[in-house]
Amino acid sequence: MVRLTNWIGDAVMNTPALGAVRHSYPEAEIVLVANPLVAKLFASHPYCDRVLVFDKRGAHSGIGGFLRFCRLLRAERFDAAILLQKAFEAALMSALALIPRRLGYATDARAALLSHSMPLTDEVRCQHHTEHYLHLLRSFGIEGGDGQQRLEVTQEEYAWAKAQLGEGIWFAINPGAAYGSAKRWIPERFAAVADELAERFGARILLTGGPAETEIGSDIAGAMKVEPLNFIGKTSVREMMALLSRCSLVVSNDSGPMHVAAALGIPIVAIFGPTDHTTTHPLSQMHRIVRKPLHCAPCLKRVCPTDHRCMEAVTAAEVVEAARELLGEAQIP
Repeated sequence: MVRLTNWIGDAVMNTPALGAVRHSYPEAEIVLVANPLVAKLFASHPYCDRVLVFDKRGAHSGIGGFLRFCRLLRAERFDAAILLQKAFEAALMSALALIPRRLGYATDARAALLSHSMPLTDEVRCQHHTEHYLHLLRSFGIEGGDGQQRLEVTQEEYAWAKAQLGEGIWFAINPGAAYGSAKRWIPERFAAVADELAERFGARILLTGGPAETEIGSDIAGAMKVEPLNFIGKTSVREMMALLSRCSLVVSNDSGPMHVAAALGIPIVAIFGPTDHTTTHPLSQMHRIVRKPLHCAPCLKRVCPTDHRCMEAVTAAEVVEAARELLGEAQIP
């Protein structure tokens, strides 16, 4: 059993570790435990055999729901639990499920619940988040795989996306960020970038994002000169993956869809402000980071307490130039 992290972006960054587990135990049944949203990412994935959905806001809410899920895990008779999630709850869950080998970081005061634990040192914290999970596994002899992020879109999903978008070059604009408003760049500048890229490259523009970003999507569409295809708040996680797989470029804040695009091999221009680009940048050769090295960034705050200067300082022209350089390297016509 592998307990995944709870955010889409973090779960994508779990995939190199899953590759190492699959490489080390090719004959094992690998079962993921994930929340409902993250579980959809792995509905079709070569590194796992099944996904068990832990829905703490629904079927498994409260103490009773948690204990019911632990009994479900106990019935599975797992040989080992690998806890990529660093929370106390994950360790308690695996202990109550009577899983004999429980591997994880000794974070959140949970060391006593783990059979195999190790500290998460400052040295590891300063590395890319994918390295957090790989370092844990290497410490217990679980190695291998290619170290790359991986997601897969089925042929049926790709055909659906192609039917939605048709032929031609598509660029995606992803203006949201679930962690908080501080990570979001200015809608009007996204609109300016989209217009400029559409004109320069003859591309059509796709807007992607979740239901919470519907208003942002409307603001961007309303400020654009060309008409985008606005799918913000209108797709499932799997449909979003399929649509991104048809795109030749993604322009995004630091967000879950940014990491999804990286795992799908899509060129990315990523706009960073309050978050640390050294630890959460897209794990891809084809990306550009646009940011300003200000004294207050990265602050890692959800909401900016001052004037949002780290994002205000990033201009549309800088993002367009980053896209132009990246598309030249990717040989996009």
